[in-house]
Amino acid sequence: MRLLLVLAFLVAALPLRAEEVIVGLSQNRVSLTVNFEGSEILIFGAVRRELALPDDSTLDVIVAIEGPPQQATIWRKARRAGIWVNTEGQEVRAAPSFYAVASTGPLSEILSAEADLTHRISTRLAIFEARGTADRTDPAAFTEALIRIREAEGLYQQREGTVDLQRDTLFSTRLTLPKTIVEGSYAARIFLVRDGEVIDEIETFIDVRKAVLERWLTNLAYDQPFLYGLLALFLAVFFGWGASALFRLLRN
Repeated sequence: MRLLLVLAFLVAALPLRAEEVIVGLSQNRVSLTVNFEGSEILIFGAVRRELALPDDSTLDVIVAIEGPPQQATIWRKARRAGIWVNTEGQEVRAAPSFYAVASTGPLSEILSAEADLTHRISTRLAIFEARGTADRTDPAAFTEALIRIREAEGLYQQREGTVDLQRDTLFSTRLTLPKTIVEGSYAARIFLVRDGEVIDEIETFIDVRKAVLERWLTNLAYDQPFLYGLLALFLAVFFGWGASALFRLLRN
C-alpha cells in the first residue's frame, strides 16, 4: 500500500504535456537532377493542447533543417612576401553541410542559452568544433569564419521572424534548399518554446537523392573513370557529328 502511494505521488509530480506539436512537410523527398536549381520546402503544423491556453506566457516556434554532417578545415590567411598564403588551420569535427533556422522571433529573445545548449538549435552550436591547441587559443574564430562562408553560399540560413504563428495554434514557414546541397538525410526539427524553454519537439526527415541517371553517371565517374572518359568522348564525337550532319542537311 505504501509503495502504491509513493508511485501515485511520483506520477502526479510529473509535468503534463499540455502542448504538443504536429507537423507536416510539402515534400519529404528531393531529387537532384542535372537542371536542379534548388527546392522550397513548406513546413506547417499545429499545436495540440490538453489544457487551456496559458495567459501569462508567450508561445514561439523554431524550425531547423540540418543536412548530413561533414568534416571541414578552415584556414587563416596572412600576407607573406606580397602574396596571401594559408598560415594556420582549424579542423572542425562535424559541421552540417546545410543548416537553416526559422523562428517566430529573434533566437536571442525567445530561446534561453541553456535551452539552446541542450538542444543545439542555433547555427553556432550545431557545429561540433575541434578544441583549440596550445598555439591556437581562438577556435571559435574559425567556426565563425566557416559560418560566414557558408552563409554567403546559401548553405547556412538564419531566418528570424519568418515563422507565421496564428492564434498560438497554426504555424507555417518556407525554407529553400539551394542547388549546391549534397545527398543524404536532412533532419527537420520543430520546437515549441515557452518563456525561453523548449516544451515539445518533433523530428522528421527529408530524403535528398540524385536521380537514377545522375547517380549512374556519378558512380561511373568514381568507380570506372576510364570508361567514363570513353563515354564522354563518344558522346562529344556523336553530338558533334550529329550537329554537323544536321547543318549540312539544312543547307541542302
